[in-house]
Amino acid sequence: MDFNVLGFTADAERVYTALVGMPRCTAAEVADACGLAAPAAGKLLSGLVRDGLAVRSAGRPPRFSAAAPDVAVGALIQEREQQLGEARALVQRLVETHREAGRISHPDMAAELLTDREDISKAVHRLTTGARREVCAFDRPPYVDRPGSNLDGQLERQRTGVTHRVIYDREAVAWPGRLQDDIMPSMRAGEQARMRPELPLKLVISDSRAAIIPFSLAPGGQSAAYLIHPSPMLVALQSLFEAQWERAIPLGEAAGPIPGEQGQPDAETLALVSLLASGLTDAAIARTQGWSARTTQRRIHRLMTELGASTRFQTGLAAARRGWL
Repeated sequence: MDFNVLGFTADAERVYTALVGMPRCTAAEVADACGLAAPAAGKLLSGLVRDGLAVRSAGRPPRFSAAAPDVAVGALIQEREQQLGEARALVQRLVETHREAGRISHPDMAAELLTDREDISKAVHRLTTGARREVCAFDRPPYVDRPGSNLDGQLERQRTGVTHRVIYDREAVAWPGRLQDDIMPSMRAGEQARMRPELPLKLVISDSRAAIIPFSLAPGGQSAAYLIHPSPMLVALQSLFEAQWERAIPLGEAAGPIPGEQGQPDAETLALVSLLASGLTDAAIARTQGWSARTTQRRIHRLMTELGASTRFQTGLAAARRGWL
């Protein structure tokens, strides 16, 4: 046992330890057991009684017994843990104040480094909830939070007039259940979604005032991201997004059938066309749509037959000529 972390001296620890094995002993007996002078042992025993670690019985001379360690020491540990928790909370508030003060003192500072998962999640939340006009994003694995975990909030913001333009990496679209349970509901609520075979990074841009680039999301929980403030770097990121947006494949038609036209395919066929055009493998399409491998191959073959195509590339061209992409 080491009471130093609880604020006790080595002598107090020795006295309490001796007392645990010597119930109803006198101060003189404790002094002999610990190699201390009787007055010093008596003073230490009084301190233990005051702190609830020992009890004193009436009589001459008074006798001392140790309080149950699991109760007495456990209470001290709990109190110290509460103090440490308050200290950690204070440190976090000071860190945030220090970070904000540094940014205000240096308004030309382009990037702010975030190295905590919670800080990154909060920064992304602030950017998306604080947008007044538009949120632009590159979506690709790995993820800080489960994909689609903030879907309800995102849909609500889209309904209030904030434009969402998102480019999805092929791996993001192929994520099991992602297309049906997250991307398509967002598109039906107004999200403008496109897809690229590969994106260079993860990115969220809020209006034209800030952006965040998560660049290290290790499985063990180590995370890092740059929060970008108004600067030439932010302008460059906006230009990068627009360049990728122009080259990306629209996914809007995959949200549902096109009304008012005869012979238009259903939502699943439109989704299949978009996935084929993005270059996903049969296995990836099967995971995305929740189909078996045989069902996936059968649907692809049926689609190619309907479009009179013999290759995936020809399928994409034929679908584009029909206005399916």
